[in-house]
Amino acid sequence: MTAILRKCFIGFVLLNLIDCGGTTVSDQSTVLLPVENDPTVSFRLWFKVGSQDDPMGKEGLAYITAAMLTEGSTESRDYEEIVDALYPLAADYQSQCHIEQTVIAGRVHRDHLDDYYDLLTDAVLHPAFKQDDLNRIKKQTRNYLENLLRYSSDEELGKAALYQFIYRGTPYGHVPYGTVKSVQSITLEDVRQFYRQHFTRENVVIGLGGGYQGSLVIRLRDDLAELPDGEVSTPPVPRPEPIRGRQVFIVEKDANATAISIGFPIDILRGSREWYALALANSWFGEHRQTNSHLFQVIRDDRGLNYGDYSYIERYPGGGSRTKPPQNVSLRQQVFEIWIRPVPNETRHFALRAAIRELQYLVEHGLSEEDFNLTQQFFGKYVLHYAPTTMARLGYALDDTFYGIDGSHLDNLRTIIPDLSREEVNRAVRKYLRFENLKIAVVTENAGEFKQALISDQISPIEYSSPKPDEILDEDKLIMEYPLNIREEAVEIVPVEQMFEE
Repeated sequence: MTAILRKCFIGFVLLNLIDCGGTTVSDQSTVLLPVENDPTVSFRLWFKVGSQDDPMGKEGLAYITAAMLTEGSTESRDYEEIVDALYPLAADYQSQCHIEQTVIAGRVHRDHLDDYYDLLTDAVLHPAFKQDDLNRIKKQTRNYLENLLRYSSDEELGKAALYQFIYRGTPYGHVPYGTVKSVQSITLEDVRQFYRQHFTRENVVIGLGGGYQGSLVIRLRDDLAELPDGEVSTPPVPRPEPIRGRQVFIVEKDANATAISIGFPIDILRGSREWYALALANSWFGEHRQTNSHLFQVIRDDRGLNYGDYSYIERYPGGGSRTKPPQNVSLRQQVFEIWIRPVPNETRHFALRAAIRELQYLVEHGLSEEDFNLTQQFFGKYVLHYAPTTMARLGYALDDTFYGIDGSHLDNLRTIIPDLSREEVNRAVRKYLRFENLKIAVVTENAGEFKQALISDQISPIEYSSPKPDEILDEDKLIMEYPLNIREEAVEIVPVEQMFEE
């Protein structure tokens, strides 16, 4: 088939995709979710690049390059002009740069599609890469690292510390924003070179959703062909060092509460039946923002120690600002995590013991028949709320391509969850979860004192301001003496001022 005939054939196919009635259609370079009665059009341009591709010493380069596309000038417009042009359209576009994926996303009413399209494609295809824009974005990035991440949210600080602790020595081992030192070193030439190398036509997957016409797909594919030419190069899957025993990383900070995150790498990805079995178990154990989950009941509801306690079988960035799982933060090597929202400092040892003790119980005993049945009913309905918008469904569809899922992850949640047996769920728990070999990140004050309490397995009694039932007090006696078996050499202490410095 000649190139001209091939292009005509592709055009014929794409023009007819609008008739798919909300069904996702995808290949390796295009993911389409036409929704004829949606008055908006959603764009997600996924570039197969992320912080794992940052050159050594230039950590944060992927993030800053993406930000230069969506928060910087183009060859024909200053950034202020772009903001002014977007305002009457009631639309914008943003970059989302994570470890393995960078997405340029935006949504507009189809009445304003042509004007919006010109602005969006101009940003991606013709960035000006001006020094003033770079200076502004670098300043914002450094401010996030030095002030916001260190001091505004101990929860996000603790989770970032955990990820760095787990993935140390691998391309996953730094936050996407980089470090203070590396961000300062990034130059315009670094950005230009990174853009030419990674923001290429071979490295982009087009995501379109909503009430668009098929001709838009052809137009966008043709226009993105102007991107630089380049080879797709994917780093190897990271292999973190094995975790031996319980290892603790303490960020010392003047704080009146202690944030705790616990985790380890897991070798399972969404798409397999085992993953959905593990997801059901996790829903019972610590579904995000759910007051009926087990961890929440034990630590928050029964004892009132904090605001919430959750667990995850995939990386879940920004948990403090969202209620449902994020899209386009996919990884080829995932993590199991327990997130203990800040507890009073005097209860930090007790709360850590309680969380690990409950994890051990889950691994050794699994879900009871009653817990399994109730969770299967709840989770099977709750997942219907995961993607309420076209933009969210489009994000999931792109992730289906990332994971190579035959069909749809959202469909799998709806069909596999009700079909699982209790035996399958508990088998997945025993296979993939563990409680002996863990990494623990803690943000707290008086770190040396806490270290001594940990390595000596000091008893951690707890007092309440109001009476508790006898069954809670009896269980507390077991929790306060639960052995953590943490070795002295397995505890690191870092002052908060040194976090993300270099």
